[in-house]
Amino acid sequence: MTELTRRSMLKMMGACATAACAPVMLSSKAFAGERDKELNILCWEGYNSADVLDPYRKLTGASVKAESATNDPTMVNKLRAGETKIWDLINVNNPWARKVLFPEGLITPLDEKVFAPYFENMLPTFKYPYSWAMSEDGTKLLGMVQRFGPYNFVVNTDKISRETAEKTGWKLWADDSLNGKYAINEADDWNVAHMFTIAGIDPYKEHSADEMAAFEKTCKRIFGNAKFVGDIAAVNQALVNGDIDAYISGGTYTASLARAEGLDNIRAISPLENALMWVEVTSVVNNPVHSPLAEDFLKHVQDPEVAHTVAFAEGTFNPVAQMGNKKCFDLFTSDELDAIQWDSLEEEMSRSRAYDIVPDYDKAHDIMVEAKRTKG
Repeated sequence: MTELTRRSMLKMMGACATAACAPVMLSSKAFAGERDKELNILCWEGYNSADVLDPYRKLTGASVKAESATNDPTMVNKLRAGETKIWDLINVNNPWARKVLFPEGLITPLDEKVFAPYFENMLPTFKYPYSWAMSEDGTKLLGMVQRFGPYNFVVNTDKISRETAEKTGWKLWADDSLNGKYAINEADDWNVAHMFTIAGIDPYKEHSADEMAAFEKTCKRIFGNAKFVGDIAAVNQALVNGDIDAYISGGTYTASLARAEGLDNIRAISPLENALMWVEVTSVVNNPVHSPLAEDFLKHVQDPEVAHTVAFAEGTFNPVAQMGNKKCFDLFTSDELDAIQWDSLEEEMSRSRAYDIVPDYDKAHDIMVEAKRTKG
């Protein structure tokens, strides 16, 4: 089996290392005048890449600092803990802006006259007013969308065909023949949602005692029968090497690094039923000392060339909403389109439910962590 190149492995490991590193020490004492040239971004990996930030630093002469985290709740809790004084932009998955950040006063709405027109250059799914970018009542624009994609599981199609994986869907993970032939990519919030889904339970509602018991049983079985639990780099390499046939959780984003090396047999799968997807929303933090660069950066990343750079920033390959603009779409090579599974992306997104907040996440997370600990 062909191995991933050292370059792509370094990208994968670099993304994970960045997410796991100690927090960047940022100043919260800047005065308004000083903040005109300061921008601090709390984000998923990719927006913290030098490929994205260095050109903006050069363009503006600004001090731009970014910190990534491994899940949305961690970033949200930073703002809840008083770090609105530090951050200017927050980039999280779709439900958090409208369901938590805005209701709790942690972000501020955008000027619709300025930002709504940008949605006209996005893919049809994201035309204004795109629901996840709006407040619950539809009256406020809360952020800008860019990266997105399905997120379910990934297979080696030399071992499990795409057709079989899509049709079998989550029942694949109940088949004992897969025991010891799959890995688990550590992505706690997604792992929780996927364990509920495998158990045949809607993850995005309050759960009864019986449902939590079924969830616990599923966690123990899935973690117990996994060959190993690891990060993106580890599970991808094992899949490429033939050590495993599949891994969960994963999607277009995680599979794209291998596919970018020409390994088309590595494919993200969106089941025909109960598939999930995500869309990132980037919002302006309600910082008491506002930086005008927050809105400026949101405009900057709408540029076709910048959007393409964001899509293929080091450590993360994703489709972007701005591909609805022909000037942006034409920048993608055929190999890049293949890496992000453009051939089936629209179809998969259309049958996928949006990522949401698990109401009893803390309890479910504790159950899952214990199952993982037992695995060792």
